[in-house]
Amino acid sequence: MTDTTPAQQAPIDIRALAEDPYAVYAQFRRAGPVHRITGTDGLPAWLVTGYDDVREALTDPRLSLDKHNATPGGYRGMALPPALDANLLNMDPPDHTRIRRLVNRAFTPRRIEQLREPIRRTADQLLDRIAADEHADLIGSYAAPLPITVICDLLGVAPADRLDFRSWTDALMAPDPARPSLAKEAVGSMLSFFTRLIAGKRAAPADDLLSALIAVRDEGDRLNEDELMSLAFLILVAGYENTVHLIGNAILTLLRHPEQLAELRADPARLSSVVGELARYDGPMPLAIRRFPTEDISIGGVTVRAGDTVLLSLAAAHRDSRRFTDPDRFDIDRDATGHLALGHGIHYCLGAPLARMETEIALSTLFGRFPDMALDVSPGELQWRPSMRSRGLLALPVRTGTTKESAVDR
Repeated sequence: MTDTTPAQQAPIDIRALAEDPYAVYAQFRRAGPVHRITGTDGLPAWLVTGYDDVREALTDPRLSLDKHNATPGGYRGMALPPALDANLLNMDPPDHTRIRRLVNRAFTPRRIEQLREPIRRTADQLLDRIAADEHADLIGSYAAPLPITVICDLLGVAPADRLDFRSWTDALMAPDPARPSLAKEAVGSMLSFFTRLIAGKRAAPADDLLSALIAVRDEGDRLNEDELMSLAFLILVAGYENTVHLIGNAILTLLRHPEQLAELRADPARLSSVVGELARYDGPMPLAIRRFPTEDISIGGVTVRAGDTVLLSLAAAHRDSRRFTDPDRFDIDRDATGHLALGHGIHYCLGAPLARMETEIALSTLFGRFPDMALDVSPGELQWRPSMRSRGLLALPVRTGTTKESAVDR
C-alpha cells in the first residue's frame, strides 16, 4: 500500500478559527489534502481540506454518520438522550432512507412556498422596530428572530414559547464554558417541551409540519416516537442555527462590498442567484457533520482507519482555487454551482429550499428598506462565535441610515 499516515498532530486554535477560518484552513490546504489533527475536545481526528476530496467523501457510503461506528473511547460529541438522538444526522441507509422518505412526504415544496408571504411580513415587522433607531444589532434584532419565527410557524409552536426555543438552541450550539450545566438543562427542557407539544398535536392536529409528521405514512410505515421527537429537534436546531448565520454572514459580506451591493439594489431579482455565492464565500457551517469509516479507506492518498473521526472542511473546500477561480474574492457574477454549504449527496440539507428563500427575502427586504445602511464598527472589531461547528457573528452593529424623525415620518 502506498498510502501514508501523517504522524504529526496539529492543534486547532479555536480563537484563530473563529476570527478567520479561511486563513487557518488555507495553511492546511497548502500543506496537503488530509491532516491528522487534535480537535478542541483533545481527541484526534482527520481534517480533509481539498474540494474534490471533500465532495467525494460526502457521498462515500463507507463514511458513516452513525456514532456506533466510532472507535470506542474516541469521538464523544454532544450528549443527547435517545429521544433526541434518533435523527438524520446520526443515521445511514436503510434507516436514513426510510425516515427521509417519510419526511419528504410531509415537508413538501408547497408547504415551504406557503411560508413566503409570512416570512416577508415577519421581516417587515422586525424592520419596523429597527427603523425607530439610528443604530441596530442585526443579529439580535433581525437575523436571529426571523428564522426562529419561521421555524416555529412551520412546526406549529405557539409565539409564547419561541424565546425559550432560541435560548435552548444557543445554549446547545454555543455552550458557555463558565456555565456547563446550561446545555444539559436546555436538553432536558427541549425533551419535556416536545413531549407535551407532540401530545397536544395528536389530540388536536393543525395545519403545521409537526401534525403532518405525526400523520404521515408510507406503505404502512410511520415514524416512531423517538424518530418523531428527534426530527422535531433537528428541524428546530438546524432550521434556526444555520439560517441565522447564513443571513448574518450574508449581510456582513454585502456591507463589506458596497459596489456589488449597489448592483443588487439596482436589480433585486438577481439576489436569488447570489445566495449560492454568499453561502460559498462565508457559509454557516465550516465543517460537515463528522463521519466514521466502516473500513480502512484512502482519502487524498492518506490511509484513514476504520472508526477514526473524519472532519470534512466545507470552508476550506470553498476556497480551493482548483475548483473556484480567485476563491477568496466575493463575486456576485460567479457561478457558485457546486458549493457544498448545504451538503451534498443523500445528506443534502432537508431545509435547503427554505433557507435559501428566507435568506433572499431577508436581504431584499433589509436593503430595500435601508439603502444607506453601513457597518457601525470596523471589521476587526466584530466578534465571532467561538465554535468549530458554526460560523456566525455574536453581533452585527450597523447604522441604519435613518433618523428617529424619518422613522416617525414613515
